[in-house]
Amino acid sequence: MSAISVHRLARAAGAAALLCLSSVAATRADAAETFKVGEASPANTFLAIWMAEAAGLFEAQGLKFEVVHMVGGRESGPDLSSGRIQLMHIGMSSVVRANLAGRNLLCIGSLSNLVRATMFAAPQIKTNAELKGGIFGISSVGSESDSATTLVLRRLGLTRDDIIVKEIGTDRLTPLRSGAVAATLLGEPQRSQATALGLRVVSDLYAERIPWLYSGLTVDAGYLRSNRDTLMRFLKATIEGNYIAVTDEKRAKDVLARELKLTDPQVIDQSYVNFKAETPANAEIDVEGARNVLAAVAPPNASKNLADYIDTTLTDALRAEGFMAAMEKKYGKK
Repeated sequence: MSAISVHRLARAAGAAALLCLSSVAATRADAAETFKVGEASPANTFLAIWMAEAAGLFEAQGLKFEVVHMVGGRESGPDLSSGRIQLMHIGMSSVVRANLAGRNLLCIGSLSNLVRATMFAAPQIKTNAELKGGIFGISSVGSESDSATTLVLRRLGLTRDDIIVKEIGTDRLTPLRSGAVAATLLGEPQRSQATALGLRVVSDLYAERIPWLYSGLTVDAGYLRSNRDTLMRFLKATIEGNYIAVTDEKRAKDVLARELKLTDPQVIDQSYVNFKAETPANAEIDVEGARNVLAAVAPPNASKNLADYIDTTLTDALRAEGFMAAMEKKYGKK
């Protein structure tokens, strides 16, 4: 056989191998399971999920991952029940209200176990006494900004009858600065931005360190029963994304800045510090925080059984099988 023939055969074999590899990759992509996560509000509490996506961890777990942008927790019940999304990043307050309305939602993990928000006043509001009769902005009815507003009112000696509560979406800093609302609660990064602008603090719930299931990983109970393995894979990717974010500061800040469209280095730094200090490394629910939500939010006709709102069996299983210990060994303990 001539040298030219050998060369041609080698080229043909190489092309066939590349075609085979492409076919395998395409097959894997086709086999990936669709997994959509609802993002109720762009905030630093979502960083673990963004990091997992950026690091390719969802793909490695066989998930075709997608973020669906939403507004507050109001849409969570219908969208989870219908299968439009498989998981929602919302606090337990939304779960209590959704279940009272006939849904069957459960928090299976948490990315924040305390209230991480501060209420600021608009520039024209010089004293807290001027807040009575004013408009308080929330993202949506039933959201954590809604529930936490009630906590602030109690501290001010006011009730919801003394003010006007208005849904204004996730960008609450803009209407606050313009004076369209008298006050609103802000988490990171808007909390740091409001501080930099010199806006007056009405009540700093974050400083109080109130245990609260503030940023839950929430699913429909029926989906949980039928897709435990899928949710375990999602949790594995998210938890590892959390560890990467904690241990690789530069990479985490780059992702945080990109996803939240931040350019101010000081705001990026403060948002990251807040994330690193307050995010539970293993996405585990603090039961005390769940109890506090239930006590504050649930009306008399709502179930007072925590098992109707949270399910820790998946994170318990991950801990039991050694996954949490493996992450701590790989990345170091937070």
